[in-house]
Order: sequence, then structure tokens, then C-alpha cells
Amino acid sequence: MSLIQQIFTDLLQLLFPRNCNACGTALFYGEKTICIKCLHDLPFTDFHLYNDHPAAKLFWGRIRVHQVTALLYFKKGNRVQQLIHQLKYKGQTDVGFLLGKRIGENIIRSGQKPDLIIPIPLHPKKERSRGYNQSQSIAEGIACILQIPIHTKLLTRKINTATQTKKSRFNRFENIKDAFELHKTQDLQHKHILLVDDILTTGATFEACGKLLLDNGLNKLSIATLAYAE
Repeated sequence: MSLIQQIFTDLLQLLFPRNCNACGTALFYGEKTICIKCLHDLPFTDFHLYNDHPAAKLFWGRIRVHQVTALLYFKKGNRVQQLIHQLKYKGQTDVGFLLGKRIGENIIRSGQKPDLIIPIPLHPKKERSRGYNQSQSIAEGIACILQIPIHTKLLTRKINTATQTKKSRFNRFENIKDAFELHKTQDLQHKHILLVDDILTTGATFEACGKLLLDNGLNKLSIATLAYAE
């Protein structure tokens, strides 16, 4: 970078400071979205290295899942919560894309590659209000690494459900089980689909979507999420 370009970049940073989405400190030259220190210190799960991890066990006896990938541990008050807040409510979709790329790299290391990706859909009213679907930004990061398509029309949300916060696992599933609708079920034959969302807590949303796909002929289902709530 030339001296003039460096001065211009420094001036932009002064006028329009870019801060780390995890800790809030100013980003240095070369850093994007999340500072290097936070990237180093994030609580990565390494779940892609084995199959009998806690996130996978959530679905045992519930639905048939080939692989569950969760990139980070989520705890109330940690930096992962801040990242998800920035992604979901502050328009920082680059957080989803950046961490989605990390998920994609882990999927490659696991030796598994789905045929296509489906981000968990928002109800159209909520998506219009928010302006985007945070799960799609994660899916775009994964797709960038895996070089596979994203399908946003196969699965839609037909009911604008109440918030899942503070509901039990059973009540979460009851709240969400009929909220989704499937289209073009012939597209499921002989397919391996990766369902993507921002956070995995009880697994109710993944279960509702996954059951709908599997009951309509899906061959293989995998799940990926930014964070697993312990």
C-alpha cells in the first residue's frame, strides 16, 4: 500500500471508526470484523473432529442426523453472545459470513460435503422488519468455502411464531413444529442437505425443519450452527 493510500485509510478509520464486533475495540490495519485477539480467544468447540459430542447428542432419538457442526460455545455474557447480537440485531452480516467460512473449513476437515445448504428461514414479516436473514449470511460463508449452492425457496416459514426464549424444550418444539412449509419435495431425493442457523439451544427449530425434510424423502441431513449453548 502506498503512503497516500495508508493516509487515506487512516483518515477513514478516524472519521468512521471500525470496531471489533466481539470486544468493541478499534480494529487495526488488516483486521476485519473481529480483531485478531478475539479470533484467537474465541471458545471454539472442535466438534467437527468427533461424532459423540454434546450438540450431536441433542438429536439422538429425535431425528436422524448425519453430522452436527457447532463452531463456538455460547455462554451468557461471553463474546460469542456479543457476536450473535451484532449479527442478528445490528446488521453486521459480515460476522455471519466470516464465521460461516470457518464452519465450511471445519466441514471440509471432517471429510463430509453436503449437496446444498438451507438456512433456517425467518417469517417474511420478520425478515422484512430486520432487512435480512442472519442464517443466510452464515450459509453464504459456508457456501463460499464448500462451493455448493444455497436454497432459500425449498423451506419457508409460514407461521410467525412467538419467541423461543425461556421456553422448555417441549414447549419450544410445540411452538415451532408446524411453523414451516416445504416446496418441491422431488428436489430432496438422493440429496445431502445442510441446515444452518445461528445458535443451537434445545434443537427444537432444527428438529422441526429436519423432520419435515426427512419425512418427505430427504436422504441425508446435517446441521451447522455458529454456537452451541451449553
